[in-house]
Amino acid sequence: MTITTQPVIEITGLRKTYGDTVAADNVSLQVQPGEIFGVLGPNGAGKTTTVECLAGLRTADAGTVRILGRDPQRDPASVREVLGIQLQSSRLPAKITVTEALRLYAAFYADPADADELLALLGLHDKRHTKFEALSGGQQQRLSIALALIGNPQVAILDELTTGLDPQARRDTWKLVEQVRARGVTIVLVTHFMEEAERLCDRLAIIDSGRIVAEGAPAALIADLEEERTFRMRLSETLDEQVLHNLADVDRVRHVGHEIEVSGSRTVLPSTLLALAELDIVPDEIRTLNRSLEDVFVSTTGRELSVADADSEVSA
Repeated sequence: MTITTQPVIEITGLRKTYGDTVAADNVSLQVQPGEIFGVLGPNGAGKTTTVECLAGLRTADAGTVRILGRDPQRDPASVREVLGIQLQSSRLPAKITVTEALRLYAAFYADPADADELLALLGLHDKRHTKFEALSGGQQQRLSIALALIGNPQVAILDELTTGLDPQARRDTWKLVEQVRARGVTIVLVTHFMEEAERLCDRLAIIDSGRIVAEGAPAALIADLEEERTFRMRLSETLDEQVLHNLADVDRVRHVGHEIEVSGSRTVLPSTLLALAELDIVPDEIRTLNRSLEDVFVSTTGRELSVADADSEVSA
């Protein structure tokens, strides 16, 4: 007997435009029960538009969306009891306390979660009487997670959860996301942080300019770049970088701080060293790099995920 598991989320041919801007272009994906599924890409790429259509907060121009078999496009109220949402742009009144916020949100559901249990899980019990404006950025994000979970959802959408947090608060939040999944919640995690997606996601879709350009498990996507090699070197002498661009084994050259990063075929390192030796240039330092999701992004989109990308989202 064959046992099949129905996807928790199914999106097929989703399209959404704003005037001449295409925010979601034929997006199709499935999320399985219990997964942390990442939607990864630069801000403005269409990630938030995609999940807002998924949640029924925006009306798609075309395509179908299902959450546990329910259609949030036709009947947004049908997913209210099974879906929890934390949106990047959501804010609470400055004077509302943690407990007041949880009680308010709990009133929207027929069978809400235990607020004290959520506060304990998220490390907010000692802050239960604290006003929203007095919480740190990390504590505000923890409260956002609590509000997304107060309805006992089977699915949670977490949108740019760790934006603006310091590195330690970001890692603390990652642990909380894993704890939420351990409670049986399927999670859609929207992020532009490569390290975050690589650490947390079972599978992910990379979105660029409204299109899915890669999809799969992080390790599998990285393994697909097996033929590519990257290294960084530090030179004490001036180099005409056209020398590197002219090498058949070199695909990309860029500056990272005081280092030159070179990517290309499996033989890119010896080819580069030979070219430098012919110019009587010896690198002061060379180090090879492990491949990452950022390399996958560069390979699939042809550009880097820059700081400017990370700060550029308006509505998509």
